Amino acid sequence: MREAVSVTGMVLLSAAFGEADRRVVLLTRERGKITAFAHGARRPGNPLMAVTRPFVFGTFTVFEGRSAYTLQSARPASYFDELSADMEGACYGAYFLEMASYLAQENMDGTELLTLVYQTLKALLKPAIPNRLIRRIFELKAMVINGEYTEKPEGRVSESCAYAWEFVVYSPLGSLYTFVLKPEAEAEFEREVENARRYFIRHVFRSLEILEMMTR
Repeated sequence: MREAVSVTGMVLLSAAFGEADRRVVLLTRERGKITAFAHGARRPGNPLMAVTRPFVFGTFTVFEGRSAYTLQSARPASYFDELSADMEGACYGAYFLEMASYLAQENMDGTELLTLVYQTLKALLKPAIPNRLIRRIFELKAMVINGEYTEKPEGRVSESCAYAWEFVVYSPLGSLYTFVLKPEAEAEFEREVENARRYFIRHVFRSLEILEMMTR
């Protein structure tokens, strides 16, 4: 008989499967990215309905199969419901989840990337930091975690931009979202992170296309 496995993670993607099931992609601390099927999760009253939505963070109990997992239960710690009520915030959040899903790997330690996503979603709920800056901090730190980045900006930038870049590269995840930049330095930072993203992450994110249409 298969044993249940408990993992800490977040729902990155959720899609209907079959008549009443859901297929979810989880980013977990212990096993990296995993795919799990939640049987009956689309039936009204099913306890898995509320915990198989994107952004749900908590502890998930799963059974391991040959090519996927079966989700048995979950103990959510946060639903990030506030993002659902904020269209722009939800679009940023969807992009962060999609990028995390692209970068995450199966059977790898997902602690750093999971923590980054969690801290970034929390930052989206704080009005003190512009969402545009949050996006660039996330992108740069995600590249650092992925092991593909430059220690300094490639282009010529101001001292403030260079310091921000170094701060993001070397700071612990819990300290990332503790600064803002003046408009000129923020524009430089955006430009340099965008150039790095296009070079190191050569992938088209559907959620980013939607986000950029919204925020033009």
